[in-house]
Amino acid sequence: MKLIEKQVAEKLLKIKAVKLQPHNPFTWASGWKSPIYCDNRKTLSYPQTRTFIMLQIAHTIQENFPDVEVIAGVATGAIAQGVLVAHLLGLPFIYIRPTPKDHGLENMIEGDLKPKQKVVVIEDLISTGGSSLKAVDAIRKDGSEVLGMVAIFSYGLPVAIEKFKTAKVKLITLCNYDAVLAESLSTNYITEDDIETLKEWRINPSEWRKE
Repeated sequence: MKLIEKQVAEKLLKIKAVKLQPHNPFTWASGWKSPIYCDNRKTLSYPQTRTFIMLQIAHTIQENFPDVEVIAGVATGAIAQGVLVAHLLGLPFIYIRPTPKDHGLENMIEGDLKPKQKVVVIEDLISTGGSSLKAVDAIRKDGSEVLGMVAIFSYGLPVAIEKFKTAKVKLITLCNYDAVLAESLSTNYITEDDIETLKEWRINPSEWRKE
């Protein structure tokens, strides 16, 4: 486990942005049962954590995508952190709606994005990858280039990994499911017995404990 993954996992768990309940699963909006729930919006309420994540995303972008010209946030979870990163890097910011507005200019992309600009997309969370890649598609259809995506956390679901590969999008995450499990185990938040349950979920989350 990389140091940054461990540090972010520790911070997310400390503020309960990530919760693990292998014996009392959550129900996602999709209807899936899940032993984990992640809400990275909570990081915005903790200045030290918020700043740490902002700095790490900015550093990741500078190191991996030095030609970036625009920062894009995926609505709504990544808008605030995207603005912070764009401000720090001195770059323009746009955000991508999940669907076009139903009035006015019917924009899906909000902000000023010029054709052929090089964009890095920021996400707060990668689950199945569908909404994240929808934002990438909108930028590409608008005539700009997506250099890659940086996210705070990913569940590492096989379906998401395959989607990003098919879409040819480079994805870098500060933290991931394995890092959270390792940190949770080291602090006795979960037990060795819980690990198998948690790993089992990720193999086929849509069918896990389906009634």
